[in-house]
This record gives sequence, C-alpha cells and structure tokens, in this order.
Amino acid sequence: MPRIATRFALVAIALVTIGCDRVTKQAATVMLAGSPVRSYLGDTVRLAYAQNTGGFLGLGADWPSPVRTGVFTVGTCILLLWLLAAASKRRWSSVAMLGITLFAAGASSNWLDRVLHGSVVDFLNVGIGPVRTGIFNVADVALMLGIALVVLTEARMRPELTD
Repeated sequence: MPRIATRFALVAIALVTIGCDRVTKQAATVMLAGSPVRSYLGDTVRLAYAQNTGGFLGLGADWPSPVRTGVFTVGTCILLLWLLAAASKRRWSSVAMLGITLFAAGASSNWLDRVLHGSVVDFLNVGIGPVRTGIFNVADVALMLGIALVVLTEARMRPELTD
C-alpha cells in the first residue's frame, strides 16, 4: 500500500474508533444511567453505567481534583503529543502503526471526555463467575488492543526478547 494510502487508512481507523466510542458512550448514558445492571450471555457480559473520574480501573479517582486534572488531562495530552511525534520519526511496521493508531484514538477519546465532562463513561464488564474485568468502554478496548499489537510486533522483531 502506498504511504499516503496507509496514512489515510490509519486516520480512517482512528476516526471510526473515536466515533464508535463516542456513540457507545452516548448510548450508555441514555440507556443505562440510573438503570440496574443488565446481564447477557449467561452473565458473561454486563452493561452498567459508571462515571470514572480516575484512570485505568479507577486509579486516582480519590485524588484531589487539581491533581487528577494534571495527571489525566494535561499529562495525557503531553503523552499523546509525544507519542505522535515519536511515531512519525520511527519506521514502524504496519501492524505496530495500527497499534499506535488504536492506542492514540482510544486515549484521545477518553481525554476528550475528561476535558468536556471531567470523567469518562464506562459501561462494559465481562467475565465468568467471580472472575471479571473492571468496568471499561470501547476506547479502553482500543487502548489495550493497540498496546498488545505494538508489544507483540516489537517482540517478534527482536527475537532476543523472547529467549
């Protein structure tokens, strides 16, 4: 794929990811806020509305507001700008670049929530019996998938990491 086509595809993937996250968070707000937890597939998937003022799994939710703003809003913005600058300078494989795109799209959508609302809407929880994930959203899925793609690609590119 020519370089311009690759960039166009990555921008499209980022926009679709952010769009899906925004739409699902709005749907969760309208359909789940103030409602009891909904369970599907034999309680494997639960839908429940939550506002997360912290970071991953609520980390920092009890921090003072100025600290949370500094870390999760200002810090995330700086990290995203650094990531985009670093990604543009290094020659990444297509899979790693897809991972960076997904990570940046997920982080950007959650960052936008923090800027606009001071919190992030979470609504998904999966698991079997007592083994469950924390509550998360589509942006979190993009973040984790992006990290996994970059780590797996880098590990494959550097065989000494797997020995």
